[in-house]
Amino acid sequence: MYEYISSPQNQKIKLIKELYNPKGRKKHKLFIAEGTKEIAKALEAGYYPLYVFINKSFIEKHESNFFSRYKLLTNIIYEVEYNLFRKISYREDTEGIIAIFKTKEIKLNEIILNDNAFVVILENIEKPGNLGAVLRTADATQIDAVIVSEINFDIYNPNVIRASLGCVFTTNIVVAKNNEILKWLKENNFNIYVATPHAKTVYYDIQYEGKIAVVFGSENKGVSEFWKEESNYMIKIPMKGLADSLNLSNSVAIILYEYIRQKEKREFKS
Repeated sequence: MYEYISSPQNQKIKLIKELYNPKGRKKHKLFIAEGTKEIAKALEAGYYPLYVFINKSFIEKHESNFFSRYKLLTNIIYEVEYNLFRKISYREDTEGIIAIFKTKEIKLNEIILNDNAFVVILENIEKPGNLGAVLRTADATQIDAVIVSEINFDIYNPNVIRASLGCVFTTNIVVAKNNEILKWLKENNFNIYVATPHAKTVYYDIQYEGKIAVVFGSENKGVSEFWKEESNYMIKIPMKGLADSLNLSNSVAIILYEYIRQKEKREFKS
């Protein structure tokens, strides 16, 4: 039914291996997603695969409804010999499916804004898994965008996709430099909030209204002086124990849900 691949010398197999490397993703402008959840999210967000690779376990468990649900053409689907499939998988629990997609690059000026837009800015984020966890929260709270600056990995890193459970596809995510981001924020009349443990104001004592950008720094270095000097407000999450900070994704979630709480309270009153 599907073209069968059993040789590690097959060009498509070589391409998969190349795309696990950031240089390969940059060269081809392609990335890999593994697992039914992640691939389904990509498909639902408007990504269409160039190639889909499956093994016999996927055919036995998922084939009949997965491909028909997303109307995938059989000429892009390849069955890979079971042991070879295991060798080309980045993780063990792929559920027997891997897909290759084209990357998308969103620019700052492509973000559609309303009068109450809310964006998160992540500066110097160090771990792909942390970005992935933040993207899950961004999807859950339906904020307008996550903007990332000064990172040393790409947003289609397999660990970002895995940790986000595919929410990297459902969230507006933009990579830009600090000065570009600041210029865009000022042009669009954002209030800039910086999250730092050195602030005097607690995050829930602020009224989050109008266009809002909240800047978070790395767990190691925190937010740079660049953003502290440009901020309208500095806010903190109170720490009662010996730890001086929370995991980045936890900090983002706490402030985002306070924003949601205030927003829904205002809407209920009106």
